[in-house]
Amino acid sequence: MLEFVFLLPIVTGLTAMFVPVALGRGILLIAALLHLQLTAMAWMNKLNPYFPDYFSTSPEGLLILLVTSFIFLFISVYAISYMRETEMQSEHIFISCMLLFLGTMSMVTLSDHPIVLWIAIEATTLVSAPLIFINRSKEALEATWKYVLICSVGIALALLGCFFITLAMDIKDIDASLTFSSLNAVADQLDPNWLKAGFIFIMIGFGTKMGLAPMHTWLPDAHSQAPSPASALLSGALLNCAFLGIYKVHVLMHVAGLGDYSSNILIGFGLVSMFVAGIFILNQPDYKRMLAYSSVENMGVIAIGVGIGGIALYGAILHLIHHSLIKSSLFLSAGNILLGFGTRLVKRTGNLARLFPKTFVAFFAGFAGISGFPPFGIFISELLIIMGAFQRGRYAVLAIFLFCLTLVCAGAARIVMRISFAANTGEDVLVEERMIRILPSYALLLTSIGLCLWMPESIYQIILSTIKVLGGVVHG
Repeated sequence: MLEFVFLLPIVTGLTAMFVPVALGRGILLIAALLHLQLTAMAWMNKLNPYFPDYFSTSPEGLLILLVTSFIFLFISVYAISYMRETEMQSEHIFISCMLLFLGTMSMVTLSDHPIVLWIAIEATTLVSAPLIFINRSKEALEATWKYVLICSVGIALALLGCFFITLAMDIKDIDASLTFSSLNAVADQLDPNWLKAGFIFIMIGFGTKMGLAPMHTWLPDAHSQAPSPASALLSGALLNCAFLGIYKVHVLMHVAGLGDYSSNILIGFGLVSMFVAGIFILNQPDYKRMLAYSSVENMGVIAIGVGIGGIALYGAILHLIHHSLIKSSLFLSAGNILLGFGTRLVKRTGNLARLFPKTFVAFFAGFAGISGFPPFGIFISELLIIMGAFQRGRYAVLAIFLFCLTLVCAGAARIVMRISFAANTGEDVLVEERMIRILPSYALLLTSIGLCLWMPESIYQIILSTIKVLGGVVHG
């Protein structure tokens, strides 16, 4: 049964709430492994939905599900050591919410009904909020309320967008079930005005959860206050799930002949996100907030690639995969830096290369990867988006795109160089490096490099299936 993919982490998450912490850690790892196995079975079409009117597999959903399940496994390995080192309060709640978070995100990827998709995305907010507040500080409380309130308002707007799409079908008296599959089949018959209105609200609503500017304001606070394993999941997985909601409606708009309308909106939000991220990364005093603004920028890159279309669309999907891998690795490395120096302030760190050489390799390599340097996959994805902009004659978009990339890279480089090589003006080293907290970062980075050298045929074909309906092309 396909629903087992999200029922497994939900049931194990609820179980972990009431068992001893040591057993809960084991449940976390076992559930992560079983979830990856179920994901593989879904990829091989060995799982059929019990409720086909609400859940089904789609190429884009399966791709994001695989990315989510893959990074969750390595984040779980890291989290066990991280929780022990920090002597985290309410560790059983943290483990439980991590698994519930995985379950709700998995539900998002398998939802074929717009309202079910909306419910699943709203559920991700509720189960991930305790992960941000787990340290129970004043700053964590503020970040949690900000996250819940802003995202809930955004999700409410997305629900209104879903209703408008329903009206687009009802006004024309179209006899079709309310699923994305059915709506795509009758898209040319839907009322275009209600579709346009629906897309605007969904773009703003799900764009809030995706971290697109100017609706991004919850993201820097939440990412900086959450423990590093939670930050890695928020950035590496949750943002993709929100993007999935936008992408499905963008496909519907394209099939309905309104692709130019939704594409221009995507490009507009993408450019604003990249510019805002570039401005705020400059002179950023908190390295975890720096990584959060980098996520805002990369969500903008994905939105621009999807909006441009063609080969840039292929680049956008590649960017989604590699951003999840590299940004998750960076947040795990940031967790090691926080454990070592006991602070998120850049000015109180320094000399990472000498004090924590293994963490330095992962952190600096992650910076190179997220900045678009080879041999990491973001180099290829951004190059494809640039080529796509040239092919489509989007020269103004390309100029702003390149300027923002330079701005973000310069701002991040200043911070990374300060942490890596400047004199250490902070406290003494608090925690020594441990390989159990280093290997997950290395594995994620090596996966990004490996996918550049050789991409499995199944992943390549699922990407082609994802972009085919939008006219995405790949040459060679």
